[in-house]
Amino acid sequence: MGEAGLFAGHPLSLAIHRAVRAAVEAIGEAEVRVTKSQAGFRRRRPFAATWRPGQHLRGRGAPLVLSVYLRRRDDWPRWKEVVEPRPGRFTHHLELNAPQEVDAEVRERLAEAWREAG
Repeated sequence: MGEAGLFAGHPLSLAIHRAVRAAVEAIGEAEVRVTKSQAGFRRRRPFAATWRPGQHLRGRGAPLVLSVYLRRRDDWPRWKEVVEPRPGRFTHHLELNAPQEVDAEVRERLAEAWREAG
């Protein structure tokens, strides 16, 4: 399944995902791995993923969530949730409602995660 298949029937989710992918490609080379639940970005290690919350959670939510994996807890107020699944590894979740929300601040955090994953 490709990215278009993952977001089939959800054109806004696909458009936002494509904006995230373009931001990653502007930073540097990364592999995209698509599963039935997410599109993951990786170098030597995963550093980000996009997914549709409606696929997993009930109720109305954003069309897309960007998860960014960092070695530190980032207290940026736009994060919806930050969890520490293992010591020293933090997963930051950002709800995105439009492609334009993939702005300089988002790209800065993606670049940090991209560097750490290399």
